Amino acid sequence: MDRTRPLTLLLAGALAAGGLLALTPAAQAADTELARNGGFEAGLDGWTCTAGSGAVVSSPVRSGTKALQATPAGSDNARCSQTVTVKPNSSYALSGWVRGSYVYLGATGTGTTDVSTWTGSAPDWQRLATTFTTGASTTSVTIYTHGWYGTPAYQADDLSLYGPGGDPVQLPAAPTGLAAGSPTSSSVPLTWAAVSGATSYNVYQGATKVQTVSGTSATATGLTASTPYTFQVTAVNSAGESPKSAAVTATTTSGGGGGGGGLPAHALVGYLHASFANGSGYTRMADVPDSWDVVNLAFGEPTSVTSGDIRFSLCPVAECPGVESPAEFKAAIKAKQAAGKKVLISIGGQNGQVQLATTAARDTFVSSVSKIIDEYGLDGLDIDFEGHSLSLQTGDTDFRNPTSPVIVNLIQAVKTLKAKYGAKFVLTMAPETFFVQLGYQYYGSGPWGGQDPRAGAYLPVIHALRDDLTLLHVQDYNSGSIMGLDNQYHSMGGADFHIAMTDMLLTGFPVAGNTDRFFPALRADQVAIGLPASTQAGNGHTAPAEVNKALDCLTKKTDCGTYQTHGTWPALRGLMTWSINWDRYNQWAFSKNFDSYNWS
Repeated sequence: MDRTRPLTLLLAGALAAGGLLALTPAAQAADTELARNGGFEAGLDGWTCTAGSGAVVSSPVRSGTKALQATPAGSDNARCSQTVTVKPNSSYALSGWVRGSYVYLGATGTGTTDVSTWTGSAPDWQRLATTFTTGASTTSVTIYTHGWYGTPAYQADDLSLYGPGGDPVQLPAAPTGLAAGSPTSSSVPLTWAAVSGATSYNVYQGATKVQTVSGTSATATGLTASTPYTFQVTAVNSAGESPKSAAVTATTTSGGGGGGGGLPAHALVGYLHASFANGSGYTRMADVPDSWDVVNLAFGEPTSVTSGDIRFSLCPVAECPGVESPAEFKAAIKAKQAAGKKVLISIGGQNGQVQLATTAARDTFVSSVSKIIDEYGLDGLDIDFEGHSLSLQTGDTDFRNPTSPVIVNLIQAVKTLKAKYGAKFVLTMAPETFFVQLGYQYYGSGPWGGQDPRAGAYLPVIHALRDDLTLLHVQDYNSGSIMGLDNQYHSMGGADFHIAMTDMLLTGFPVAGNTDRFFPALRADQVAIGLPASTQAGNGHTAPAEVNKALDCLTKKTDCGTYQTHGTWPALRGLMTWSINWDRYNQWAFSKNFDSYNWS
């Protein structure tokens, strides 16, 4: 549809109303439409939205076939903006059509008085309009629209900035200094020099554009281990895209996932209450069915929160009348391992707070965990730090370079254990969604403070250990609603939650909405979905049929419901549950469903 005629009529109406009488005839003759893609027919081309909040929709629209829909969340008001070249000492008319509650339209950087207008309630399309005059040295302004914190999504269409155009923007030069940092098995970090006049940069992997970023760094993710990749970068502004930079080639590491090769293609992981009893009853190691490929012994716990001294012992006879002897327990572990199973010590849990705040605690952690592994002949370690075990100090804002002692010391401790036991060492992690996926919105105390310092605090640990990591099985239970990559909140109990949370791990995401700090995707074989085995085991129990829907969507792209994944991952490793004991209490419903699922 031709969008110029309606804009001309709107301007004429504004002139008739006296709103633009200050414009001279000469200025009117030079006036033109300056907003690029104001009807969003070309997607988000020309527009930048905070924290991935904006998307183009085909309904509702005011005219044409597309409109903007942006969703505020938490501390993000879903601001979508565009920088436009203008002339100094000139008058401009800004207008647009919006739907929703508390929707704003405005301009900044005018050099005089920045302007904005808003509506408190627009159940149907409502026009917003304002005017401004640029300052004596102003050559560009930023026009924007945004919603308000905690309100539903809003829509915008037919955004217009009308006035005299500025001097033509020059095409930026090709970036220089493109360099690759240290690759992982699935990612390559890239940096380059800033280009004068550039507003963004496109990253090319071979001939394919894979990212657009605002800064001078990016991380290519989702790569294959032991594979060379070639990258180039271009600079972009309103005049277009520069020539490509000189190419750089980097080869991903061999990875291997810390012993993951010893697991079947699709594995079942469960926690065994070995050191305590609860309502599910005690289960002897020898009685754990062969369905379970990884058995995590729950739990190794510290002698004090900050000691780093981890202890593990079997449940006392008085508490667990059916408990086996230590010799029987160790013999049963060996029998499991002879059958190809892995048995790990899980550290932490709900009651086992572990804070490695000092190097002494770090070293004690290494020695005490080693003693447990050696005594019971275990295959590795599961990190189940919960509560206040991990948090980020104020100012620790980059997950790629953590500075908080409890984070740094944990990473160093695990690397030491991996180096001691070698390639067969199995490393798994079971963080809560608060410590991982919430990092898409919030990271630590935030740039201005005031946020929970634990938000996203597992991300630096996962990232630093990704080449040693066998499995990450986030607890998709006992969780509040979490925003997915579709910028919608998802809640426990159905397939949708597991699909959205797992898609984030396999796609990667900007941390706290910062596209320059992108958490790279994990390999599908490194990821399992964590669920409670029964309604008694934890909040967020998912019925077997819904579990199968989640697996179908993630591995086959079927039964996805309303959430659309960013890929298909037939190599998804499997499922984790809390717990083996609760599954036994529930007549093995969880493991039987896993055994019967058709992965092909």
